[in-house]
Amino acid sequence: MTATPWTNLHPGDLRIALPPVAPTPVQPALAAAHAAARDWARTPLSTRAACLRSAQAALRAESEPLAHLLALEIGKPLVEARGELAAVLAKFDLTLADAEAHLTTRCVTDGPHPAFVRQLARGPAAIIGPFNFPLHLPNGALLPHLAAGNPILFKPSPLGANIAARYAALMTPHFPPGVFQLVQGGADESLALCADPRVRAIVFTGSVAAGRAIARAVADDYSKQLALELGGKNAALVCADADLDLAARACADAFCLSAGQRCNATGRVLVAAPVADAFAERLLTALAAYQPGDPLDPATKLGPLTTAAAHERFANALRSPGGRWLLTGEALPLCGEAPGHYVRPAVRVWDDPAAAIASPLHAQEVFAPLLEIIVVRDDAEMVRLHEAVPFGLTASVFTRSQARFDAFATELRVGNLYANLPTTFSPSTLPFGGLGASGNGRPAGRGFIRYATDEQAVQVGVNSLS
Repeated sequence: MTATPWTNLHPGDLRIALPPVAPTPVQPALAAAHAAARDWARTPLSTRAACLRSAQAALRAESEPLAHLLALEIGKPLVEARGELAAVLAKFDLTLADAEAHLTTRCVTDGPHPAFVRQLARGPAAIIGPFNFPLHLPNGALLPHLAAGNPILFKPSPLGANIAARYAALMTPHFPPGVFQLVQGGADESLALCADPRVRAIVFTGSVAAGRAIARAVADDYSKQLALELGGKNAALVCADADLDLAARACADAFCLSAGQRCNATGRVLVAAPVADAFAERLLTALAAYQPGDPLDPATKLGPLTTAAAHERFANALRSPGGRWLLTGEALPLCGEAPGHYVRPAVRVWDDPAAAIASPLHAQEVFAPLLEIIVVRDDAEMVRLHEAVPFGLTASVFTRSQARFDAFATELRVGNLYANLPTTFSPSTLPFGGLGASGNGRPAGRGFIRYATDEQAVQVGVNSLS
């Protein structure tokens, strides 16, 4: 187990250190969650909903300090951090609406006996969050579990330990003892939670490698619910009839927001040859708005990468061979006088699709503002190149033709498909999950509560009970 406290630095100014964080002993947390499970499952939904509403009010009252701390610890621009807090608050309303619909017992009248179908709480759930959305993504998973009657063990990324601690401090008092628990730590703590038989559901957002490790660790406990969201190598398909101004702005946003540290960021643009040059010209214009800056400045649109390792990976990616650089990009040691993990966006063009596929970065999630533009001959080649990576999270088709979009929709294996929108436009009002290497088909977002319960069918012989 991890035993040593750690200290996170502000990615926008490495001279600023946040308070140190110590790992949480896992076994006492597991025991408390297990002890609380029976009573929380029997608590009426109306009472559980009241607890959630009370927690929502506490978070709303502190939303601006939370956004500031999020920007400080992760390096996310303040405008995006405020947006994340807004999504956190909205998720309470969406979750409770889902709970009212899903947790209601359903009568069955067309069978041989009186019958009904009801939803049972599963038991303690481990929610293992990522660093890039340290509140929104785990919040979107733990709220359905709490509404369904499951105690939760929230294990945030160690990179977001301070913001997670503040969120948990605001949430915990609104629930009975053991129902909401924060477990700080790293991979050891995550695996200890996941492998314990008392944990009956797991939600993990992160890398493919870590997701596979968790899946292997719980493979023998096949009744344990496992929801994985593991990233993507998402593509924008820019057709010959596209609105190029719209496509350029959408692609610029979708690979630069959060400094490219989004699972649904655009990593590839597959563009029709007749409009490739015009699209590239418009993309450069759109990228002028993305200049590195202090994430605590409300005007900043491009903050730093969160870690030194990510900064180094980006620098190495800029040295990778092949293609031609439309925008060379840069890994910067400073922004003004502040030392940090700052970057300038990079765009590479591949005129030869075969060479693009052969590139070692083609099927890798860079998680930084690096965009690969691949020039294609026709729609069929767009589909072939789109399917040449193992991921299947999001894709967006830019076209003015409904028929063309419908044709693409039947061919593209992604969990989230958009027309004329950024690949990052993933509202909480829709399910969200990926296919292939991007996940295991248990989406977050709207409707996730159906993975937080066990379904039980009940029937009663006629006149057999008095």
